[in-house]
Amino acid sequence: MGIAGLGEIAERVRRFTVLVQPGGRGSGSGVVWSSDGLIITNAHVAQGRRPSVTLWDGREFRAEVTERDPRRDLAALHIAVDDLVAASPADSTKVRPGELAIAVGNPLGFVGALTTGVVHAVAPLRGLGTRPWVQADVRLAPGNSGGPLADVQGRVIGINTMVAGRLSLAIPSNEVAQFLKGEAQGSWLGVTLQAVRLPRPSLYRFGLVLIDIEPGSPAARASLLPGDILVGSETGAFASVEDLAAILHASEPRVLRLEFLRGDYTRIRKVSVQVGGRGRGSIAA
Repeated sequence: MGIAGLGEIAERVRRFTVLVQPGGRGSGSGVVWSSDGLIITNAHVAQGRRPSVTLWDGREFRAEVTERDPRRDLAALHIAVDDLVAASPADSTKVRPGELAIAVGNPLGFVGALTTGVVHAVAPLRGLGTRPWVQADVRLAPGNSGGPLADVQGRVIGINTMVAGRLSLAIPSNEVAQFLKGEAQGSWLGVTLQAVRLPRPSLYRFGLVLIDIEPGSPAARASLLPGDILVGSETGAFASVEDLAAILHASEPRVLRLEFLRGDYTRIRKVSVQVGGRGRGSIAA
């Protein structure tokens, strides 16, 4: 795939791409969002309070996590330096299918690795709620999460987050702007979940298994546990992640009554969860 001046564009993108190491196992990528030390990455990359950030020139800093939104899967880090090469965000609403895209990150230990592809859509994806994703056929691997997806001018159109089938999914740059402005995205439950098909003899055929629960979250206070499977609410059974996202959409404080399974597929348990009143965060599919 030929892109005029690809070498220069790639070098520009590499200079605002960083390596994020939360400590322990694994690492990810991040984007220098402003020259005064603001770094954007995925919330699932920025685990812990003081991750390590390595710049393109090898300088390494201990970062502070200043904001974290599990629903958007975004986190803001800050490092004590003010001379950084910063990204130029594009308007993600103007990205069109067929445009070329460039991803830079640190997959599998390869620092500054580049891959190119074509944008397929900027739209929601079935099973992942109503939020839009920049969907492209760039090839990502563990370590790319949190890194930039850029256009052929080197402007950031999204933050690479996950792979769905043959497509990579990136959080649109405009959603990053909303995150930084502190704009609310519904009530906060504080869980990471995965959709599953339930075997018989369960009364339900679909569920949302809790992979992780954020300490101090509404889900934690309601004594939900990793491994519990959410199957419905007072409004009915869940058939997709969107069903849970829909009942969390409103941000006003209220009591949410959830039905779930724990160990026994034949016994439906019920729990009341106090949600609302917090602007940042919610489920992370």
